[in-house]
Amino acid sequence: MSIKIEKTENKNELKLEFIVDAKIFEEGIEKVFKKNAKYFNVPGFRKGKVPMNIAIKHYGVEMFYEDAFNEVVPEIYDKEIKENNLDVVSKPDIDIKQMEKGKDLLFTATVQTKPDVELGKYKGIELKKVEYTVEEKDIEHELKHMAEKNARIITVDNRPVKDGDIAVIDFEGSIDGVPFDGGKAENHELEIGSHSFIEGFEEQVIGMKIDEEKDINVTFPEEYFSKELAGKPAVFKVKLHEIKEKELPKMDDEFAKDVSEFDSISELKADIKKKLEEENEHKAKHETEHKAIEAVCNNSKVDIPSGMIENEIDAMEEDLDRRLAYQGMNAEQYLKFINKTKQDFRDEMRPQAEGSIKTRLVLEAICKDAKIEVSEEEINEKIAELAKTYGRPEEELKKNEEFKKYISSSLESDKTVQYIIDNAKIK
Repeated sequence: MSIKIEKTENKNELKLEFIVDAKIFEEGIEKVFKKNAKYFNVPGFRKGKVPMNIAIKHYGVEMFYEDAFNEVVPEIYDKEIKENNLDVVSKPDIDIKQMEKGKDLLFTATVQTKPDVELGKYKGIELKKVEYTVEEKDIEHELKHMAEKNARIITVDNRPVKDGDIAVIDFEGSIDGVPFDGGKAENHELEIGSHSFIEGFEEQVIGMKIDEEKDINVTFPEEYFSKELAGKPAVFKVKLHEIKEKELPKMDDEFAKDVSEFDSISELKADIKKKLEEENEHKAKHETEHKAIEAVCNNSKVDIPSGMIENEIDAMEEDLDRRLAYQGMNAEQYLKFINKTKQDFRDEMRPQAEGSIKTRLVLEAICKDAKIEVSEEEINEKIAELAKTYGRPEEELKKNEEFKKYISSSLESDKTVQYIIDNAKIK
């Protein structure tokens, strides 16, 4: 077994030339034969009992080559990558030069490697101070939200629909006089002002009286998920059956006792203010971190290999698949719903993927340049925290080297961002 490594004319790209001993390749053929022996059927032999030499003579040895290649090469490839300390960031582009029984296996693997980062200024960058203050209107907004959650819904019959009401309606939509799928419902409860219907629909329900029928004219948005309806004018025949309104509770001490652990409205307001201030602190911290990362990335240069970007988009697709699965959907259904192809999705994700990769690479480079380190104690503290949060055995997580590596990388990133902020000029 031997390997030759040479740079190609492309930046951050290597060509690896492998020579695998004929004996190793033949062992691969034998393993493949044994794994599939039960499927071979040759006249004169019981199924699954065909000798290897007979199977080769009957089917041809070439039929084993691809599987034998896949049997022996991955382990050899991974071993050489590790032993030669190659930081490969793309899938290998394989070119088989020679693959025959009794001869050495010859192939090349062209790979892209992790790029170097040309760091710009990261100490003393200028950042605008981010501050959010809690105003009385913010507290009142939270109180109103709490009141609405505890509101009584009452039926009214002595007036027309107004903003904020819940209108119980029948409706049927049509385009050019032809009804369309999904455009009909009976006894539908529509909260006026919720903007849950097509723009312009709810406003035209205002003023309607019980048992009144009305034609409502709207136009579907150009970006509507249904291509057949997007941008088209529609008419909805609407009949109003019932009007409901929310009766909000009086915001006094009794209200505070009903909706919280506090005995007075002043105590409840103080608690709301405290929570909003904490939320503002987190928001300001997040925005400051974002601006700091954005600044150092703009000051730095890096040529990101195409394979690295494709791998990042693959990971984003896998993440989407997991999230969709929780909603009982798959990627194919989702793409059909938003009227996009898989390539459309990948193209749209590309800028985000490039940004994520550049952020990681720049922060890694700053971490190394500034000699930022994470101690074993810090890693263990974080693992203990996560074990408690997710109810997992702490020792089990500590034994997982990949998990520890992930935690270490995450802590390094956090400390690097904080280092940038600590050394910034905040005005």
